Amino acid sequence: MSEINSIYAHLLSPSYKQEISNWLKEDVPSFDYGGFVVGEAQEVAILYGKSAGVVAGIPFFEEVFNQLECRVEWNLKEGEEFEPIKEVARVYGRACNILLGERTALNILARCSGIATRSKKCIKLKEKCDFRGVIAGTRKTTPGNVFLERFRIVEKYGMLVGGADTHRMDLSSMIMLKDNHIWSQGSIKKAIGRARKIGGFSLKIEVECLSEQEADEAIEAGADIIMLDNMKGDSLKQTAKTLKQRWAGKRAFLIESSGGISEENIVEYFSPDIDILSMGSLSQGVPHVDFSLKIKK
Repeated sequence: MSEINSIYAHLLSPSYKQEISNWLKEDVPSFDYGGFVVGEAQEVAILYGKSAGVVAGIPFFEEVFNQLECRVEWNLKEGEEFEPIKEVARVYGRACNILLGERTALNILARCSGIATRSKKCIKLKEKCDFRGVIAGTRKTTPGNVFLERFRIVEKYGMLVGGADTHRMDLSSMIMLKDNHIWSQGSIKKAIGRARKIGGFSLKIEVECLSEQEADEAIEAGADIIMLDNMKGDSLKQTAKTLKQRWAGKRAFLIESSGGISEENIVEYFSPDIDILSMGSLSQGVPHVDFSLKIKK
């Protein structure tokens, strides 16, 4: 794999290669009838980018074809933007193997690139408006099994390539206390206390707050991150400002805004008092980038 083309490839655990094997197995559980038709002649297939976007997912695309004894040459670097129709890469190998990996590879690349493209658009808006906070994804990623099994890694990878923060990868990455956790303990203070006992010094605690009063309670109890959930407009910005002023020099914490933030309205949430904007829309309802793989005639 070319290091110049895969900027985050070394982040990936080797286990992703087994996931690729599983996805290929799911796609061809018995006979590859189409592969029999095309045969084993050595061919070249061209990967075309048919809609504008950011290329992301190169390690996954390459691994599909590595496992099928094919070679990929890239014309674009990972993270690079392109306009259609662009020759993005070429795949060399036996015709049957190229077509065997085609759909799995394209599905991964299209989804990952779609997430990177949306992430990049939001980052550009952040830079244009000189917002100093973090644009982050969420855990609203693809669940399931078989082809969807552990597809979260592809989606989080796309966020990174697009310039966004991945937020927590899973439930073990950070302690996030939402309404159900707080309800079970009877108060924010009790929930944080219980979480701190098991999380120790190494895990941050984030608390979902629906009001300024709840935020104060969470800050007093030692929360590291205050999520102002579903607050909007002037109310959100004023609450964030008030909290930062009230606790200045007394407690260190970050303020996160979440709920209903999209590419279309993200600018409305930019504020010097907000440290993180988390967006489920970075991975939910994202248009895929359109790619096709055509054997050269």
